[in-house]
Amino acid sequence: MPFQKKHKLGALPYGEEPLDTKPISFKGRKGQLEKLKTVPNWQEQLRDFVDQLISNLPKNE
Repeated sequence: MPFQKKHKLGALPYGEEPLDTKPISFKGRKGQLEKLKTVPNWQEQLRDFVDQLISNLPKNE
């Protein structure tokens, strides 16, 4: 039986901004994944770091 729309147990948006449907993925070094998963709130921290990296790019004029 498929889930109905607006179901109470459905996924909820995280944070104020909606997340993109396409994931960002990259291959890390050995052992990084296990260590990263021990960091509290690591996904949101990583999103903030990506925003910081993007904002540090020089502006092309």
